[in-house]
Amino acid sequence: MSYAHTSHAPLPRDPYAGLPELPTFELTSTDIVQGGTAPASMLSALFGVPGGEDRSPQLAWSGFPEETKSFVITCYDPDAPTPSGFWHWCMSNIPAHVTELAADANSAELPEGTLVHRNDASAPGFVGCAPPAGHGPHRYIFTVTAVDVPALELTDEATPAVVSFNLFGHGIARAQLTVTYEEPAA
Repeated sequence: MSYAHTSHAPLPRDPYAGLPELPTFELTSTDIVQGGTAPASMLSALFGVPGGEDRSPQLAWSGFPEETKSFVITCYDPDAPTPSGFWHWCMSNIPAHVTELAADANSAELPEGTLVHRNDASAPGFVGCAPPAGHGPHRYIFTVTAVDVPALELTDEATPAVVSFNLFGHGIARAQLTVTYEEPAA
């Protein structure tokens, strides 16, 4: 039995629908803009995308609740052709005094206590965009979640899904910035 390819990205789902609604705060970047296209530096060298560098964009956030004790940062592609999407990046236990990450966090010295989790490519840190050719535009949702505890009780071995599960009941506000990328059909 063969299955015909019947869907293209973006898939009609909001991965944050059904989660508790949280107040929002501002997330900005000098490298990407809301609704824009991912730059070449954000494409995946690991997956062989020409020009890819697996560089996370610069991110800065403000306007989060005063009671914030730490942050979690993720990048998620809900349009990947898997039942669970694809986690490109996850960092937790970022101290509350940190309000910016420079571009290419994989190469940066991170604040003490910050945990860098493995992405869905099984590598720690950020892995760039690499949607299947001809699959359509994929969304890359960067999310910074303000957390009400200084550290989630996790290790760096926790998957992004487990980190996200542990945000339930601890996330107090959320900021997002989404870019897209599409690999044309060959």
